[in-house]
Amino acid sequence: MASIRVESLSKEFPGGRKALDAVSLNVEDHEVVTVVGPSGCGKSTLLRLIAGLDSPTSGEILIDARPVQSVPRDRNIAMVFQSYALYPHMTCYENLALNLHLKKVSSSEIDRRVHETARLLDIEDLLSKRPRQLSGGERQRVAVARALIRDPQAFLLDEPLSNLDALLRERVRHELKLLFQRLNSTVLYVTHDQTEAMSLAHRVVVLDRGKVQQIGTPDEIYKAPKNVFVASFVGSPSMNVFDTVMERGTFKLGPSTIRSGIDFSGKVSIGIRPEAIRLGGDIPGTVRWHENLGGQCLIGLVVGEIPITVLAQALPESNSINISFSPGDVHVFEKSSGANLARRSADRAPDA
Repeated sequence: MASIRVESLSKEFPGGRKALDAVSLNVEDHEVVTVVGPSGCGKSTLLRLIAGLDSPTSGEILIDARPVQSVPRDRNIAMVFQSYALYPHMTCYENLALNLHLKKVSSSEIDRRVHETARLLDIEDLLSKRPRQLSGGERQRVAVARALIRDPQAFLLDEPLSNLDALLRERVRHELKLLFQRLNSTVLYVTHDQTEAMSLAHRVVVLDRGKVQQIGTPDEIYKAPKNVFVASFVGSPSMNVFDTVMERGTFKLGPSTIRSGIDFSGKVSIGIRPEAIRLGGDIPGTVRWHENLGGQCLIGLVVGEIPITVLAQALPESNSINISFSPGDVHVFEKSSGANLARRSADRAPDA
């Protein structure tokens, strides 16, 4: 396997639209990194540039510390597309074997590698079938097998589960995680689904409008979002975010004065995750709606004039309930920049 390094990578299309703006990131040898962000943020463009399918406007791409812009065909990287891109007139065996035939590999070696790869992904019984005879999950596994059989230095996956229904997507996601662990592969995985991004990766890259917003472990991204965009984008249900004015580290929520633990005065955005809010306490709210999710329920409140969503274990017993939360669960973002003030304070703190 190989490392992938991207340095100040930009891609500008005709008309001046920037798909990527000075993106830098590293994928270490044997590491799984996911790239997540809203539609149009530049995720797939990043993958296409690394694969050599498009050329960057500026910046550098290095695979195993070797610049590769000048050798787009010599990257030994396998890419799995959203559409799977299987040849419909070929059997699954022929789809897997095609690249090896082009490389003049012997027939006996091709047969060995096809069956070995098929066993790994549990698709041996599909080898005689054509793609149209397969389910979405089966086509996805065949597409991964076709990439795997090349023995590449790294895998690039472009939203490979987006065409599957929710139940199948969950099962195949588990299969992919086990496969990545078994192969000990270098993987760059693009998705718009934050559950995929957080559950599959060693590290997550959050993109928005062509710029990297944060790179970190799933735990870091969730617990210490760098800015208000990351905070509101990552997490399901999404974080409650509302604007207010803070005075010496306190702010008002309805009739209650809340201590944030951040020594700051000025305009801020406050973020509190729905799962961090408890029913019961001294902050009164009025129930506007609720949704039964089975084992949990989602409750929409109004506290003063501020809408608040709570993820609770039971439905409210009345339309008037009280809530509470810990100061450590309050995220404070500077209004002008969107920066997380707790992270900024920690970054500026001198080493002990």
